[in-house]
Amino acid sequence: MPMNFRTVAIGPDCRGPRRRAANLPVGRLGLALALVLAAAVTPVHADDPHAAHRPVAAAAVPAATAIAVGGEVAKPLRLDVAALAALPRVQVKASAHGTEGVWDGVPLVEVLRAAGAPLGETLRGPNLRLYVRIRAADGYRVVFALAELDPKFRDDGVILADRRDGKPLAADEGPFRIIAPREARPGRWVRQVVAIDVLRAPE
Repeated sequence: MPMNFRTVAIGPDCRGPRRRAANLPVGRLGLALALVLAAAVTPVHADDPHAAHRPVAAAAVPAATAIAVGGEVAKPLRLDVAALAALPRVQVKASAHGTEGVWDGVPLVEVLRAAGAPLGETLRGPNLRLYVRIRAADGYRVVFALAELDPKFRDDGVILADRRDGKPLAADEGPFRIIAPREARPGRWVRQVVAIDVLRAPE
């Protein structure tokens, strides 16, 4: 059965200071971001933020065949390629390290929605302290405030990709990868994703 995709082209005009300033979080969302961004990069990568985005030998870091989605969600999941293919899909054109590609995948918010994360009208009050931690096979971790990913607050087009330029992701970056196309630097483009957890920042 053919799949319907939504294509989003990301150009330089989407990454300028004006765009970033317009998207700066405020209020409780800003507090949640401030509390969790210090944990966005694990110590092993602290002096080389792109270390997790370099090719890694398959024998050293085995690729995951499924992603565990857990934490403060109603329905913890294990998503393999087939399960991911059943969720709403999009295409995103984006570039990093001077290389452009067309990435196929699922909006990260749809993965969280399938797991029963608080979104939409339930993402308010204490739930604005929730954040999403993405973990790679080599231990690299990044975070997003949950409200960053909810279109009710903002829509940065973050996806969980499993294909690039029409082909499954190569072993050194897949089978699953986070693509954050509107960010000026690809520090949160996590390769070889193995776990997605919804966690709560302390008060």
